[in-house]
Amino acid sequence: MAATIAARPLPGSLQHCRRTSFRGRQRSQLVVRPSIPSRRSRRGPGPCFAEIGLFFSTSTGHTEEVASFIQEELGTAEPQEIGEVELSSLEEYDGLVVGAPTWNTGADEARSGTAWDDVLANIAGLNLKGKPVAVYGLGDAIGYGDYFCDAMEEVYRNFEEAGAKMIGHWPADDYEHSDSKALLSDGTFCGLPLDQDNEDDKTEGRIKAWAAQLKKEGIAA
Repeated sequence: MAATIAARPLPGSLQHCRRTSFRGRQRSQLVVRPSIPSRRSRRGPGPCFAEIGLFFSTSTGHTEEVASFIQEELGTAEPQEIGEVELSSLEEYDGLVVGAPTWNTGADEARSGTAWDDVLANIAGLNLKGKPVAVYGLGDAIGYGDYFCDAMEEVYRNFEEAGAKMIGHWPADDYEHSDSKALLSDGTFCGLPLDQDNEDDKTEGRIKAWAAQLKKEGIAA
């Protein structure tokens, strides 16, 4: 008689907390996520599937918080802090979503004020040719309206110079800011700007619409 084998949880499996609301969520409520196996170890035998990497860096927790919302909508891999990974691991993914806040306002370079400032110069050395990449940014349109999401353009530019296929441009007509380096020549943003300080009530709708756009443009898990 065949022995019954008890099912065991897969190594590295995660429990995900349900999101309650965007407004009023405190940094202390952010989930500390365990490390997960590499993409290749999770694939196992059988046909390959697309996997989207999601990378961020943060100072207050907002950019990480938004990353978890984007993960829910796109079904990406677990969000990872860019300063805590080997940069070469970005090459393993079929597409990338990357996010940065803007703290060093008014600067021409190193605008994020986070770990992105330490790695952007090395992005060009990666093999990202033709890989779809989308950028999101966090900013304060009221307090720092002249520099709204400036770091988003800096991240965008470095990935573009690495040969990535940049997608996820976003219309600017629903934002009240004075100026932004993240605006392209056609008047759109180079990625998705979000303002958790003044417009957190719009974040959910913007992410849902942006995620739907990215799926049409080539990012789908």
